[in-house]
Amino acid sequence: MNEPIIARHWLAIAAPKAAPAIATTTVLALARIWNANGAEHSVGSAVLMGALSLGAAAAGVAAGNSTGDSVLVGTAFAASGALAFAGVAGYADGMPLPLLLWSLATTGAYALAARYWRTDRRETVAHERDITDRREERAHIERIETLRATTQVEVARTGAAYAEQLAAALVTRAALPGFDAAALERAGLPELPARHRDT
Repeated sequence: MNEPIIARHWLAIAAPKAAPAIATTTVLALARIWNANGAEHSVGSAVLMGALSLGAAAAGVAAGNSTGDSVLVGTAFAASGALAFAGVAGYADGMPLPLLLWSLATTGAYALAARYWRTDRRETVAHERDITDRREERAHIERIETLRATTQVEVARTGAAYAEQLAAALVTRAALPGFDAAALERAGLPELPARHRDT
């Protein structure tokens, strides 16, 4: 019944909450590195990122229509947004526009992630409730069975003690002088075993 308590490390708890910010910050940093290495005002690079972004969005739409897998669709649209963000951040000169896009992308990522976190939390709470209910039910059954077994043991013990006392009383009574088993039977008492009658 007792299960070990597993304490998760604080990094394991905080990592999922920090993932959207880490992802958008990584895309911004890589886009700015790309900007410094020749992507600034490069039409070819902007067209490439635009085409990749549209391709990822089209893949998301196709996945939604064919499979209906929400994780696959969400991944495709997230990739599309990340590619568009990287293209703009790599093409633009200066930091204001990339930082604005970074803040919008981070806010959007947290808004989308919050929905999944709520769903996951609901499922976790429902699972924990179900486990708690099962444990309580099993504990209740175990308590009832323990009481029943204890009662049966006590009844058997009491019956055995009574039988021993009755046997001792019969032996003691049969040993008394002037004991007449036939007189007891005539008085309506139960017949004694032959062994005691002969004594």
